[in-house]
Amino acid sequence: MSTPTVAPKTNGIVIAVVKEQARGEQRVATVPEVVQTLTKSGYEVLVEHDAGAGAFYSDDLYVAAGAKIAPGRTELLDGATIVLCVQPPTIADVEMLAEGTIVIGFMNAANNLPTVARMRDRKVTAFALELVPRITRAQSMDALSSQATAGGYAAAILGADNCPKFLPMLTTAAGTIRPATVLILGAGVAGLMAIATAKRLGAMVEAYDVRRAAGEQVRSLGAKFLELEINAEDQDGYARELTSEEKVKEQQMVSAALARADIVITTASIPGRKAPVLITKETVAQMRPGAVIIDLAAESGGNCELTQSEKTVEEHGVTIVGPQNLPARVAIHASQMYAKNVQSFLSLLLSKDGALTREFTDEILASSLLVNAGEVRHKPTLDLISGGRL
Repeated sequence: MSTPTVAPKTNGIVIAVVKEQARGEQRVATVPEVVQTLTKSGYEVLVEHDAGAGAFYSDDLYVAAGAKIAPGRTELLDGATIVLCVQPPTIADVEMLAEGTIVIGFMNAANNLPTVARMRDRKVTAFALELVPRITRAQSMDALSSQATAGGYAAAILGADNCPKFLPMLTTAAGTIRPATVLILGAGVAGLMAIATAKRLGAMVEAYDVRRAAGEQVRSLGAKFLELEINAEDQDGYARELTSEEKVKEQQMVSAALARADIVITTASIPGRKAPVLITKETVAQMRPGAVIIDLAAESGGNCELTQSEKTVEEHGVTIVGPQNLPARVAIHASQMYAKNVQSFLSLLLSKDGALTREFTDEILASSLLVNAGEVRHKPTLDLISGGRL
């Protein structure tokens, strides 16, 4: 006679995992490996039906890890203590949440002000993972960096797929084939991953970033760093906007590099701002026929003047790709990394004895707290909402 399975005791905290509804989103907020850890710690994990299907995590895998499957959104969110998501919740989702429910994920508040206002009105607590501070203690929670790693890798593969050349040098009976030249504009996390991937594919790689400190990292990956005597790094480690004179100098150097590139991957962005234009339509006209531009900043306006978000266009013989949500193209590993980020973040909210803290005084929690107890706690978002009178 088989021994009946005994369900683990729970502490009353229900962690809900939604099925992402945004078009093209294949990631999931947590994976079975993390679910197993949570359930063993006494938390009840409820996963929406097929939430992990896009990343090839079946409902059966979640059940084996100790989760329960909710047949729909209403059943999932009813009674949830904490809701985990990748993309921001919709207003319809917020309407189903009880007062005090905690939502954790990317919030993209500037582009989702009505949702933020509704979370405020319903007294939902929301943590925006993009606001996690870049401090040593928060590295394991840095979802922006983990997803930028996935995006940078996917960008290099997308560039190779669209390029009409071999990337590595080849010695053949028909002669020697020179390696393709790849130019990376912006050497942040995504740019560095794109550099590393292009190098592994055998290309000659050049890179440029307005932050001089990035040069050491670029060179460590075997790429050539384009030097310009400008330091445009702010006190938080992000790129600041260049002055008019600096932009002219930058454009001249970048234009020369673009003219010799076969693949260009642009990653430059300023948090909360329109992406800076690094490649003008005039510069595109001077590029090699057959060259490819992969514009990772397409979602925020594009680094290339001719980029069209979610479209691939050809101008002057140059293919310009404006992808959205590149991390979703490598959904299995992107979800794994994101789930680990969320797991680390949860450790700040959930004590070792299984209690949920409501005192968000920890530096990381305070910095990433978007909405709480009927107030918008992130000042830039509050200013936007006040200005729009929401």
